[in-house]
Amino acid sequence: MSEKTVRVAILMGSKSDLDLMRPACDVLEELQIPYVLRVLSAHRTPERTAAFASGARKQGIQVMICAAGGAAHLAGVVSAHTTLPVIGVPLARTPLAGQDALLATVQMPKGMPVATVAVDGAANAAILAAQIIGVADADMAGKVDAMREANRLKVIADDESLQR
Repeated sequence: MSEKTVRVAILMGSKSDLDLMRPACDVLEELQIPYVLRVLSAHRTPERTAAFASGARKQGIQVMICAAGGAAHLAGVVSAHTTLPVIGVPLARTPLAGQDALLATVQMPKGMPVATVAVDGAANAAILAAQIIGVADADMAGKVDAMREANRLKVIADDESLQR
Protein backbone atom coordinates (compact mmCIF):
# COMPACT_ATOMS: atom_id res chain seq x y z
CA MET A 1 0.00 0.00 0.00
CA SER A 2 1.32 3.45 -0.86
CA GLU A 3 1.65 6.36 1.56
CA LYS A 4 -1.37 8.08 0.01
CA THR A 5 -4.39 8.72 2.18
CA VAL A 6 -6.31 5.53 2.77
CA ARG A 7 -9.63 5.69 0.90
CA VAL A 8 -11.16 2.30 1.71
CA ALA A 9 -11.21 0.29 4.92
CA ILE A 10 -11.67 -3.47 4.75
CA LEU A 11 -12.87 -4.74 8.10
CA MET A 12 -13.07 -8.44 8.92
CA GLY A 13 -14.51 -10.17 11.95
CA SER A 14 -11.52 -12.53 12.06
CA LYS A 15 -8.06 -12.78 10.52
CA SER A 16 -9.15 -16.12 9.06
CA ASP A 17 -11.46 -14.14 6.75
CA LEU A 18 -8.48 -12.73 4.85
CA ASP A 19 -8.47 -15.62 2.38
CA LEU A 20 -12.00 -14.72 1.28
CA MET A 21 -11.26 -10.97 1.26
CA ARG A 22 -8.02 -11.18 -0.75
CA PRO A 23 -9.95 -10.56 -4.03
CA ALA A 24 -11.06 -7.16 -2.67
CA CYS A 25 -7.44 -6.30 -1.92
CA ASP A 26 -6.43 -7.38 -5.41
CA VAL A 27 -9.06 -5.16 -7.07
CA LEU A 28 -8.18 -2.16 -4.91
CA GLU A 29 -4.50 -2.64 -5.73
CA GLU A 30 -5.27 -2.95 -9.45
CA LEU A 31 -7.21 0.33 -9.29
CA GLN A 32 -4.49 1.93 -7.13
CA ILE A 33 -6.87 2.67 -4.27
CA PRO A 34 -5.05 2.89 -0.94
CA TYR A 35 -6.76 0.76 1.70
CA VAL A 36 -6.34 -0.53 5.21
CA LEU A 37 -7.16 -4.00 6.53
CA ARG A 38 -8.42 -4.37 10.10
CA VAL A 39 -9.71 -7.23 12.24
CA LEU A 40 -12.58 -5.74 14.24
CA SER A 41 -15.43 -7.69 15.71
CA ALA A 42 -18.96 -6.49 16.37
CA HIS A 43 -19.08 -8.91 19.31
CA ARG A 44 -15.54 -9.33 20.65
CA THR A 45 -14.23 -5.78 20.19
CA PRO A 46 -17.33 -3.56 19.96
CA GLU A 47 -15.65 -0.47 21.44
CA ARG A 48 -12.70 -0.66 19.03
CA THR A 49 -15.07 -1.23 16.13
CA ALA A 50 -17.23 1.76 17.06
CA ALA A 51 -14.18 3.99 17.55
CA PHE A 52 -12.71 3.03 14.19
CA ALA A 53 -16.00 3.55 12.36
CA SER A 54 -16.77 6.88 13.99
CA GLY A 55 -13.27 8.21 13.24
CA ALA A 56 -12.93 6.86 9.70
CA ARG A 57 -14.06 10.01 7.87
CA LYS A 58 -11.45 12.12 9.72
CA GLN A 59 -8.82 9.62 8.51
CA GLY A 60 -9.81 10.25 4.88
CA ILE A 61 -11.62 6.95 4.45
CA GLN A 62 -14.46 7.21 1.94
CA VAL A 63 -15.93 3.69 1.91
CA MET A 64 -16.03 0.84 4.42
CA ILE A 65 -16.14 -2.82 3.35
CA CYS A 66 -17.20 -5.15 6.17
CA ALA A 67 -16.90 -8.92 5.94
CA ALA A 68 -18.33 -11.38 8.41
CA GLY A 69 -19.96 -14.79 8.54
CA GLY A 70 -22.61 -16.32 10.74
CA ALA A 71 -24.47 -13.61 12.64
CA ALA A 72 -22.59 -11.07 10.49
CA HIS A 73 -23.29 -7.99 12.59
CA LEU A 74 -20.08 -6.16 11.66
CA ALA A 75 -21.48 -4.14 8.74
CA GLY A 76 -24.52 -3.10 10.74
CA VAL A 77 -22.50 -2.02 13.75
CA VAL A 78 -20.18 -0.01 11.50
CA SER A 79 -23.17 1.59 9.77
CA ALA A 80 -24.51 2.60 13.18
CA HIS A 81 -21.31 4.56 13.85
CA THR A 82 -20.67 6.30 10.51
CA THR A 83 -22.49 7.95 7.65
CA LEU A 84 -19.87 6.75 5.18
CA PRO A 85 -21.03 4.15 2.64
CA VAL A 86 -20.80 0.66 4.12
CA ILE A 87 -20.62 -2.42 1.90
CA GLY A 88 -21.30 -5.76 3.53
CA VAL A 89 -19.71 -8.99 2.35
CA PRO A 90 -21.48 -11.99 3.85
CA LEU A 91 -19.06 -14.89 4.22
CA ALA A 92 -19.76 -18.61 3.88
CA ARG A 93 -18.21 -19.68 7.19
CA THR A 94 -21.05 -21.75 8.66
CA PRO A 95 -22.98 -24.92 7.78
CA LEU A 96 -25.60 -22.61 6.24
CA ALA A 97 -23.12 -21.68 3.46
CA GLY A 98 -23.36 -17.97 4.14
CA GLN A 99 -27.15 -17.70 3.89
CA ASP A 100 -27.31 -16.68 7.56
CA ALA A 101 -24.66 -14.00 6.97
CA LEU A 102 -26.44 -12.80 3.84
CA LEU A 103 -29.72 -12.29 5.66
CA ALA A 104 -28.04 -10.65 8.65
CA THR A 105 -26.17 -8.23 6.39
CA VAL A 106 -28.99 -7.29 4.06
CA GLN A 107 -31.80 -6.96 6.64
CA MET A 108 -30.78 -3.66 8.20
CA PRO A 109 -33.30 -1.38 9.91
CA LYS A 110 -34.41 1.87 8.32
CA GLY A 111 -31.73 4.51 8.68
CA MET A 112 -28.81 2.05 8.86
CA PRO A 113 -28.17 1.12 5.22
CA VAL A 114 -25.61 -1.47 4.23
CA ALA A 115 -25.05 -2.16 0.54
CA THR A 116 -24.70 -5.92 0.33
CA VAL A 117 -22.91 -8.01 -2.29
CA ALA A 118 -23.12 -11.76 -2.87
CA VAL A 119 -21.85 -14.32 -0.39
CA ASP A 120 -18.04 -14.27 -0.65
CA GLY A 121 -18.37 -11.35 -3.10
CA ALA A 122 -15.21 -9.50 -2.07
CA ALA A 123 -14.18 -8.47 -5.59
CA ASN A 124 -17.58 -6.91 -6.28
CA ALA A 125 -17.41 -5.07 -2.96
CA ALA A 126 -14.13 -3.48 -4.03
CA ILE A 127 -15.49 -2.59 -7.47
CA LEU A 128 -18.56 -1.02 -5.84
CA ALA A 129 -16.27 0.95 -3.51
CA ALA A 130 -14.35 2.22 -6.55
CA GLN A 131 -17.61 3.19 -8.27
CA ILE A 132 -18.69 5.13 -5.18
CA ILE A 133 -15.36 6.95 -5.09
CA GLY A 134 -15.68 7.53 -8.84
CA VAL A 135 -18.84 9.60 -8.38
CA ALA A 136 -16.64 12.52 -7.30
CA ASP A 137 -13.32 11.42 -8.84
CA ALA A 138 -13.20 11.37 -12.64
CA ASP A 139 -9.82 9.60 -12.67
CA MET A 140 -11.24 6.75 -10.61
CA ALA A 141 -14.34 6.56 -12.79
CA GLY A 142 -12.03 6.20 -15.79
CA LYS A 143 -10.13 3.36 -14.11
CA VAL A 144 -13.39 1.53 -13.40
CA ASP A 145 -14.50 2.07 -17.00
CA ALA A 146 -11.17 0.67 -18.23
CA MET A 147 -11.50 -2.37 -15.96
CA ARG A 148 -14.99 -3.05 -17.27
CA GLU A 149 -13.82 -2.74 -20.87
CA ALA A 150 -10.91 -5.11 -20.24
CA ASN A 151 -13.32 -7.65 -18.75
CA ARG A 152 -15.67 -7.25 -21.73
CA LEU A 153 -12.83 -7.78 -24.19
CA LYS A 154 -11.67 -10.88 -22.30
CA VAL A 155 -15.13 -12.45 -22.56
CA ILE A 156 -15.23 -11.69 -26.28
CA ALA A 157 -11.77 -13.21 -26.77
CA ASP A 158 -12.75 -16.29 -24.76
CA ASP A 159 -15.88 -16.71 -26.87
CA GLU A 160 -13.97 -16.29 -30.13
CA SER A 161 -11.36 -18.84 -29.04
CA LEU A 162 -14.13 -21.40 -28.57
CA GLN A 163 -15.53 -20.72 -32.03
CA ARG A 164 -12.35 -21.83 -33.78
